[in-house]
Amino acid sequence: MEKRVSATEIVRKFSEILNSVKFKGDSYTIVRGGKPVASIRPILKSSRDRPLSELKELLKNIPRLGDEAESFEHDLREIMKHQPSMPKDDRWV
Repeated sequence: MEKRVSATEIVRKFSEILNSVKFKGDSYTIVRGGKPVASIRPILKSSRDRPLSELKELLKNIPRLGDEAESFEHDLREIMKHQPSMPKDDRWV
């Protein structure tokens, strides 16, 4: 999730904001004088470092490819309907 914060707020809450980036994956745009000047975001992980529980979110954010991809999208949705649900806790990490 992208958040906007002032430079002053970054100074006051730097440790808290770093924890939010590290543990929640949040991204921040730092604003000074009403204009964006920098950003803080998580370092991209390789796909091997991501838990399987993120798959639904990744698939949801794939850009639409147009009419020729309608049948492909339909197939993916059908496959997802028949997948077992993921456990609430991530036991493998």
